Amino acid sequence: MRSSGFSDTSHVFTLMVICFITLFSSSVLVEGKIRRFKWEVKYELKSPDCFEKLVITINGQFPGPTIKAQQGDTIIVELKNSFMTENVAVHWHGIRQIGTPWFDGVEGVTQCPILPGEIFTYQFVVDRPGTYMYHSHYGMQRESGLIGMIRVSPPSTEPEPFKYDDDRSLLLTDWYHKSMSEKATGLASIPFKWVGEPQSLMIQGRGRFNCTNNLMTPQRSEVEVCNASNADCSRFVLTVIPGKTYRLRIGSLTALSALSFQIEGHNLTVVEADGHYVEPFTVRNLFIYSGETYSVLLKADQNPSRNYWITTSIVSRQEKTPPATAVLNYHPNHPRQRPPTLASSSFRPKWNDTRHRLAQSLAIKARKGYVHAPPESSDKVIVLLNTQNKVNGYMRWSVNNVSYQHPSTPYLIALKHNFTDAFDWRFTPPESYDSKKYDIFVVPSNANATMSDGIYRLKFNSTVDVILQNANTMSINNSETHPWHLHGHDFWVLGYGEGKFNESNDPKRYNLVDPIMKNTVAVQPYGWTALRFRADNPGVWAFHCHIESHFFMGMRIVFEYGIDRVANLPSSIMGCGQTRR
Repeated sequence: MRSSGFSDTSHVFTLMVICFITLFSSSVLVEGKIRRFKWEVKYELKSPDCFEKLVITINGQFPGPTIKAQQGDTIIVELKNSFMTENVAVHWHGIRQIGTPWFDGVEGVTQCPILPGEIFTYQFVVDRPGTYMYHSHYGMQRESGLIGMIRVSPPSTEPEPFKYDDDRSLLLTDWYHKSMSEKATGLASIPFKWVGEPQSLMIQGRGRFNCTNNLMTPQRSEVEVCNASNADCSRFVLTVIPGKTYRLRIGSLTALSALSFQIEGHNLTVVEADGHYVEPFTVRNLFIYSGETYSVLLKADQNPSRNYWITTSIVSRQEKTPPATAVLNYHPNHPRQRPPTLASSSFRPKWNDTRHRLAQSLAIKARKGYVHAPPESSDKVIVLLNTQNKVNGYMRWSVNNVSYQHPSTPYLIALKHNFTDAFDWRFTPPESYDSKKYDIFVVPSNANATMSDGIYRLKFNSTVDVILQNANTMSINNSETHPWHLHGHDFWVLGYGEGKFNESNDPKRYNLVDPIMKNTVAVQPYGWTALRFRADNPGVWAFHCHIESHFFMGMRIVFEYGIDRVANLPSSIMGCGQTRR
């Protein structure tokens, strides 16, 4: 069993970081608390959408427990891997890990995996208020259920710029009945076997699969496999008091699906995105992509004698999976009182209405008084073309014709300990593609790509622009939505566009006045998204599509800078690849 201890120097450095963030992460001196959690992760048989399957639980819960903390607090999670045959690692999605890059929780990038039976301790500071999440970052394990939310409140001396009476969380997911291993095997096989569309959508871990469509296993009866009366899949109920205003913290950890979220008869006022305050705007439905979080204000101002439907449905893909439903319960109505309308009567946009989704993205701007102005220019521009390719007959996703190859020794350890043969140090991935010759609207004439474990080496404190460009897949007239997530940073979203990015004209349209900062952003079919970040958090950081199958098939890159500024690494993150030395 690996040690979970720190070297003396890294422990001292961690304490210095905690003190620094405590003093300078807000304008008011904040004395952070230490919040300890003891988690056991394991598989249990559950029926969250009425179909029984193995689900990952944390202390018996699915989704996992919500971490509640205040800005400047130190979170300590002692995690025991009680899987019988699987490794695990947990990523703290949206937490920048300033000074603690080794606890970002990405197997192969920042740590070795946690082996069955091992206990591993994560320790980090939540340096900024907002809505965040956590999830497994090992293979495609996230979609098996190791997910949860993180709520960080500001100091009591720093009130938020909006008022509400209560604070609630809603985690949205899609759900497959096949195991992670079965789906991953199909993706990595010849012939290629796609994972297909999810069987269900879920709101706060509850869905309703149509059991009459169930395909039984030969050994088990229909009631055993799928039981619509199972308490696990009873609809989630959100109870409100008439006249009150509620902050709903909504997060998406779908494996594949982009979603539209709506509450029958109610408007939603968007006030926060990925931990940053938004200039308020009102929507009937909220578009949300995997890896994103939003806070919306809900006023319980409708007819209080009835309940209302809460629904979420798929957008950007053909709607083959039924919407998920929950109930907005107006107290004192009975929580099980069914709304008098059909759930399908709730306003839902068309699945392929790209312009409606793009309009919402363009409406998200930093709130007045909370604008963090971006640098006026960048030191480097990296244009990333997202394509579907083949490598030696295997279907892959690639960036600039290079598909990610996972290393056996985590990059952070290899770079800090100078393991020069742990990955290809000599190869620098392409920083652009031949935009003049490449036609993004057709199937690529040469679908072959290469694989590499090379990484992007940046200068510390430099400003980097990244242009995400979508193109046609290997199917005619098909381009997909890709939500990209950057670890260790927030970035400014400078602009979106349709078609091919024009390097001469499009930067003139960047929003440099009040761009929102986020950690996850979508690029629409046949479109582009421009972002800017400052390389000011030393470490090794993953940047990838947040769709599980695309991530697994190579749609990811890695940034590195300032390794000499990273403290000595804790021994607990080692034990694999060349770290076994």
